[in-house]
Amino acid sequence: MKVGVIADTHNHIENTRRALNILKARGVERIIHCGDITTPKVIDLFAGTQATFVFGNMDQGHAELMESAKHLMGVGSMGYLYTADWDGVRLAVCHGNDGEKLEELIQCGLYRYVFHGHTHRRRDERIGTTRVVNPGAVGGKRHEPRSICVVDFATDQLSFIEIPED
Repeated sequence: MKVGVIADTHNHIENTRRALNILKARGVERIIHCGDITTPKVIDLFAGTQATFVFGNMDQGHAELMESAKHLMGVGSMGYLYTADWDGVRLAVCHGNDGEKLEELIQCGLYRYVFHGHTHRRRDERIGTTRVVNPGAVGGKRHEPRSICVVDFATDQLSFIEIPED
């Protein structure tokens, strides 16, 4: 299964649209959004995808975000934490602003992948049996070029993809 990972869109509609087009072209089957969605307009861009969202520290209008997601087919979680087993791969998703919770997810040894955002910096690190991934940021404060990532669960291959900006 190929999974697209996106984080910290911060209501940047055009970058989010570009990111989703890239993920579609790469043949991803599911998309994970690691928080800081910011507004329902961003969620609307995910129409027609299998998407899972978690809230970030900048996501204030939870009710509005959840209402927008409810109208999309194939939308997963809308909480602060998501854990699942996708095709035999155990994964956890959080935003990452709660460093203690993030560290607990990484250290517990239950998950093959822990996905997070928040730092606006790419991360691909193995800690024990867990691969910790941050795709970078699509919007908001810029520490490095805008990026997303694709993970192939079958091969354990990960690629970061920079998002071109105008």
